[in-house]
Amino acid sequence: MSNETNYNAPKEIKPIKVINTYELQDEAEKIVPKGGFDYMAGGSGDEFTLRRNTAAFNKKGILPRVLSDVEFPETKTSIFGIDINAPFIMAPIAAHGLAHETKEAGTAKGVSDFGTIMSISAYSGATFEEIEKGLDGSPRWFQICMSKDDELNKNILDEAKADGATAIILTADSTLSGNRDRDDHNQFVYPFGMPIVSRYLTGDGKNMSLNNIYSQSKQKISPRDVRFIAEYSGLPVFVKGIQTPEDALKAIGAGAAGIWVSNHGGRQLDGAPASFDVLADISKAVAGRVPIVFDSGIRRGEHIFKAIASGADIVAVGRPVLFGLALGGSEGVKSVLDYFKKDLERVMQLAGAQTVADIKNTRLIDLD
Repeated sequence: MSNETNYNAPKEIKPIKVINTYELQDEAEKIVPKGGFDYMAGGSGDEFTLRRNTAAFNKKGILPRVLSDVEFPETKTSIFGIDINAPFIMAPIAAHGLAHETKEAGTAKGVSDFGTIMSISAYSGATFEEIEKGLDGSPRWFQICMSKDDELNKNILDEAKADGATAIILTADSTLSGNRDRDDHNQFVYPFGMPIVSRYLTGDGKNMSLNNIYSQSKQKISPRDVRFIAEYSGLPVFVKGIQTPEDALKAIGAGAAGIWVSNHGGRQLDGAPASFDVLADISKAVAGRVPIVFDSGIRRGEHIFKAIASGADIVAVGRPVLFGLALGGSEGVKSVLDYFKKDLERVMQLAGAQTVADIKNTRLIDLD
């Protein structure tokens, strides 16, 4: 794929039928160019952590509840004063143009039409203005991948705020790329530029590898960076990539307004535990001081339910949405989000949970 001068991303825009999100990946593989598909679907190393992210949910069970007087469960919730139609948002993911020619604007329209928050990646292949055409004023957060030059970071934060971002996500677990064998085999490079971060790259991102881009970004991330972003932007800051209680407390001590439990979808340190494996301990340490967002491995309504019952306030979904984008553009994105909402409602009813608050008070059981 690295030598392709024309990357032929899917173009069709249509609603899609979602029976389960695993099958979306299989269908997307048939129409997305191999280099782009492997970049989206792959993980690091042996992909142990990638697989574990979903398998770990099977360690906990949801007790069916009867005589619960539950009908038409309510999935609406809010975070930082933003009302959303379900307790999940779009995770920040780079390069949506690998999935569909509409890039992040297509994802943004599907997210907006559904009624939740779009997380815009600094490694977006679209400009803020292009993404806004899809969002049309809907809420968005911005995920920053920091430059080594804080003046450039200020410039990027200024743009994100002017665009309407109401929170900043500092991705702290990606100071270099994981050993992504699929990308190495494909000699993967981005087939288009990255306008937001191009100001600190030697080039605009096009025909660059992920390792090349990471090497030009800031490697040394510390509590000082959390304080800098919070103080300069004046916005709540999530620290994304938290996988231990100790780091959660360190982030809060540095001024983080939210904790984002994630292992980057199994794309960084292979052999790390699943995000779900560490969520409950992190939630116990955070003790409600700040909200917790959870990602990595969400594929079913049961997964959303278990994550919230284990301490997350909301979850972020990633790959399934991109595969929906590939299969149906913005309408495919909305189809996937609608599926998750309907699937979660089913689980809530069978588990006797009328509201998201009820999910948080649900006791899961250990399974053999």
